[in-house]
Amino acid sequence: MNTQGTTMPGLNPSALFKFNLRDAGTLIGLLIIVGTFAVLSPVFMTVPNILNILQQSSINAAIALGMTLVIISGGIDLSVGPTAALSAVLGATLMVAGVPVPLAIMATLGIGALCGLFSGTLVAYAGLQPFIVTLGGLSLFRAGALIYTGGNPIFGIPMEFRNFITSELFGIPCPIVIVMIIALAAWILMNKTPLGEYILAVGGNEEAARVAGVPVKRTKVTVYVISGVLASLASLILVGRLGAAEPTMGSLWELDAIAAAAIGGTSLMGGKGSIIGTIMGAIILGSLRTGLTLMNIQAFYQLLATGLIIIIAMLIDRATRGK
Repeated sequence: MNTQGTTMPGLNPSALFKFNLRDAGTLIGLLIIVGTFAVLSPVFMTVPNILNILQQSSINAAIALGMTLVIISGGIDLSVGPTAALSAVLGATLMVAGVPVPLAIMATLGIGALCGLFSGTLVAYAGLQPFIVTLGGLSLFRAGALIYTGGNPIFGIPMEFRNFITSELFGIPCPIVIVMIIALAAWILMNKTPLGEYILAVGGNEEAARVAGVPVKRTKVTVYVISGVLASLASLILVGRLGAAEPTMGSLWELDAIAAAAIGGTSLMGGKGSIIGTIMGAIILGSLRTGLTLMNIQAFYQLLATGLIIIIAMLIDRATRGK
């Protein structure tokens, strides 16, 4: 159930379903964190709190899924937070102006796709380093959101949209359902489609993939477009919950997304990753922050814990890579 290794087109798909100890380790880590806070706080394991953790984690999970695809391909996307902010304020403007909500949602996702297309094109066709390109995009997209709004939030989000985001399906909040669907789609993409094999191949050995006939440039552009779309989707979830779009939203979202992917077993060296692991990684971060909040531990210690988890995840990846 995982996407790992330097898979090339033509590999037996059953190889992708081999048991992965890295995923098992992520699950054990999640259980340890949940069990610890369940003992320390009687509120932690209540149904409302669990749903709250999953709902808060849904935003990071959506972005982290796109980040996972980018990292598996050998890249990185540092611009997801500003992409979310820019698409959110432009999409909110359309909603407030009276554009039908479905069209405004499509336009918002389209803006995210354009941001991803910008980064992906420079990486794939201009041959620029992903870190530099997306670092530049981080500044450009954030500046665009701030300049467009004058630094002010956009209020007046239609209740039709807000009610949709805050609604429930069989008792499950809508954001959780949306991310479940996106995660399933990402898993199918990586395990059941040629594009998934291409992403693995490009991240594992780009030159070998090119020789094997993999459309390397198109594959790179595609993963950045997907990352941009999912960043925009995450922004829509937050806008629906808050009832406003702020040009400053998305601060450090890229850190959280990279952390969730790394915790879930995605190698920052490319060529290996797990969709299921990324979801568990996002839940681990959400559980950790909620648990620390319930324990009245200050916010900057939560940031410290996130950084330590990333380093530990990288050490584990380094120790297990190639085994």
